[in-house]
Amino acid sequence: MNLFQQLRHDRAQFVTRRHFLRDSSIGLGGMWLASQASGSTLAKDPANPLLPDLPHFAPKAKRVIYLHMAGAPSQLELFDHKPELVKLDGKECPKEFLEGKQFAFIQGVPKMLGSQFPFHQAGQSGQWISDRLPHFEKMIDEVCFIKSMWTDQFNHGPAQLLLHTGSQIPGSPSAGAWATYGLGSENSNLPGFIVLTSGGKNPDAGKSVWGAGYLPSVYQGVQCRSQGEPVLYLSNPDGVSQALRRRTLDALNDLNQRVATEVGDPETVTRIAQYEMAFRMQIHASDAFDLKQESAATHELYGTKPGQESFANNCLLARRLAERGVRFIQLFDWGWDSHGTDKGTDLKQGFVDKCNEIDKPIAALLKDLEQRGLLEETLVVWSGEFGRTPMRENRGGVEMPYVGRDHHTGAFTLWMAGGGVKPGYSHGETDPVGYEATIDKVSAHDFHATLMTLLGYDHKKLTYPFQGLEQRLSNVTKPSRVVKEVIA
Repeated sequence: MNLFQQLRHDRAQFVTRRHFLRDSSIGLGGMWLASQASGSTLAKDPANPLLPDLPHFAPKAKRVIYLHMAGAPSQLELFDHKPELVKLDGKECPKEFLEGKQFAFIQGVPKMLGSQFPFHQAGQSGQWISDRLPHFEKMIDEVCFIKSMWTDQFNHGPAQLLLHTGSQIPGSPSAGAWATYGLGSENSNLPGFIVLTSGGKNPDAGKSVWGAGYLPSVYQGVQCRSQGEPVLYLSNPDGVSQALRRRTLDALNDLNQRVATEVGDPETVTRIAQYEMAFRMQIHASDAFDLKQESAATHELYGTKPGQESFANNCLLARRLAERGVRFIQLFDWGWDSHGTDKGTDLKQGFVDKCNEIDKPIAALLKDLEQRGLLEETLVVWSGEFGRTPMRENRGGVEMPYVGRDHHTGAFTLWMAGGGVKPGYSHGETDPVGYEATIDKVSAHDFHATLMTLLGYDHKKLTYPFQGLEQRLSNVTKPSRVVKEVIA
């Protein structure tokens, strides 16, 4: 009899008639809901919540590395080639692009803005790309573009929440939490979901974009650092040895087990598992995050410098974590909000600097994963939270002093590589000036359904009961579909 079974057996001794009457009104309803859900909710052992589970069908990808550019890079300066927009550069924006539309800052009649950088076709696939990412361009034949993404949120926080949790309102589990809930972890010494940030700030939506929401807390992302200790307070304080920490933890676990036996709360058992994970991380996390173990050639490939907190270091750490069986690795890079209010955020300087920061590391990550035989089973995703307007930003009808674009919901680009997607493929199109996605439109919910499919799950059956519904990442109240065209 394992710990979970023993707890259930022991709890029965404490159940009174009052307990039964109190719980049955919920329990009987829950039994009915479970029967209606056709057994879709996973039966997790609270004592081992991260044990790997069998997916619904053979997965294309075993893990995910998600690269989010917080602030939303302009697709019109990177991947969405629009010659017609270049011809309209400097002319007044047509009224049909403005009437009845909402923007974050644009007022009055702005001018159209052509791409600030030249485009060309690259690789054997002939995909269009600007000159801003010369290193990434060398790996373009491994990449599957979705150029017809759209959203209904034009502010950063809600748009980030929608893209990562399926809802613009805080409280829903993130995609990483859902993936870890479904797949568990391949490494009992590291969290199944790890988050790394760069750019000096967290994303606008805060830690909700890697939260567990209504799922058990063990599935939320663990934010780590590429500089100093991977997790704050991971090492023992002065005067506390590893043996003393072990005895302290044993005493704490004994108290928690007594509470779990008396109360029967599965979260208490989960807490024991989390404490044990933290203890094991003291050894294994330090090893995983030690970039000094890498060769000089690898550091040259990524452009990394151990001891710094940078996007390049985070990309190399992502590869090291993928090797160690971490299921979902989320990188957030802040600083992509190209409004043109100052030189640090405009499309001529700030945007160029950000492209230079990510170009070499992303190309290195893809190449490194490919060389190690990991890319085939690792899904790499890149995106912002929305797109940028094809017209130049103004505020109060006055042009900004530097060249920038406003937030835009109508179209943006997301790309994927490895993990069972079609290499060298471009899905969907926008109109001639990049204002709206017009062909094969893909919503955040469609993307989530596709993500779950690549991980081996029927997105309609990977669910969790909450507020009377079997909730899911791909949303139960809005339509979603698997974008089968991008799957190899």
